[in-house]
Amino acid sequence: MSTATPGYLGPFRLLNAIHTGHASQIWQAYDDRKRRRVCIKTLLDRFRRDREQVGYLKREYAIGQHLNHPNVIEIEKYDVDRGRPYLVMEWFAAPNMKNLIRQGTAPVAHLLEGVVEQSAVGLDVLHKAGYVHRDVKPDNFLVSETGEVKLIDFALAHRARGGLAKWFTRAPKLQGTRSYMAPEQIRCEAADPRADLYSYACVIFELLSGRPPFTGATANELLNKHLKAAPPSLETIDKNLTPEFVQLIRRSMAKRPEERPQSMADFLTDFRRLRMWRVAPRPPQAETPSS
Repeated sequence: MSTATPGYLGPFRLLNAIHTGHASQIWQAYDDRKRRRVCIKTLLDRFRRDREQVGYLKREYAIGQHLNHPNVIEIEKYDVDRGRPYLVMEWFAAPNMKNLIRQGTAPVAHLLEGVVEQSAVGLDVLHKAGYVHRDVKPDNFLVSETGEVKLIDFALAHRARGGLAKWFTRAPKLQGTRSYMAPEQIRCEAADPRADLYSYACVIFELLSGRPPFTGATANELLNKHLKAAPPSLETIDKNLTPEFVQLIRRSMAKRPEERPQSMADFLTDFRRLRMWRVAPRPPQAETPSS
């Protein structure tokens, strides 16, 4: 696999690669001029001249300039060095939510209510800026050990279309991640913020249960479940969740957008009015050293 050569991109010294995706790579880097750590996203060698992938980086930067909130990653700069385009982002030393789910959330159960709220707030900020994320999944939320959350990755984000434009605009191709894709995205219809809400509800289902709401032996089977199958109930998986919260997540996964909360702001209003847990989880007790 071709990757960026350790060294410098512009004034940024590449320290170590922390994630490699299909077309891009994420690096921890050091800004020698300002003496601080930053995060660098750059394209792999075989994609550095790919117009679509370069366009995604430019789009991320452009969208990032409209976002300024603690629950959204800060994107500082887009630049090109020796033919290699790259983004400079704030350094946030935290794994993504998918890693948290894999490790098991029991030790951080007392933080999950805040994680649910902050994840929704990050999306609400994006929506209020006029964009739909279109790839909401656990991998695109960073979660620190203290429960701080940041929304990342706006490569597939698009301007939200309203009114008649929404009905006469279709997505050019299927985009997103199948395990979290709203029915209207599967049908290649123009997505509005309610599509992100559906995906977000799938993410929260997985955060609390350890698995996505739908799985399938094939891609078509999985997509058909998103289109037609009722989601399993969180209440049978974790009996400490209140019926009101379980119903809110179920409603957010309604097949028809008009049956969901109509915005992330509406979801947050409903969420803040209810109790998530029957009995609030407590932080784990620190072990007392033996004498």
